[in-house]
Amino acid sequence: MTKIKSILLLVFFTTALFTINGCNTMEGLGKDVKKTGNALENSANENKNY
Repeated sequence: MTKIKSILLLVFFTTALFTINGCNTMEGLGKDVKKTGNALENSANENKNY
């Protein structure tokens, strides 16, 4: 293989790896944000003064 083909192959697989990991990371982040929002909403409901 030529040097350029080797570099392109490495870039392709590296990009694919980051894309796959990024999806899992964003899913986990979404769950964390949802839990934080629920906790904030529950706290606000518990401390209403009306």
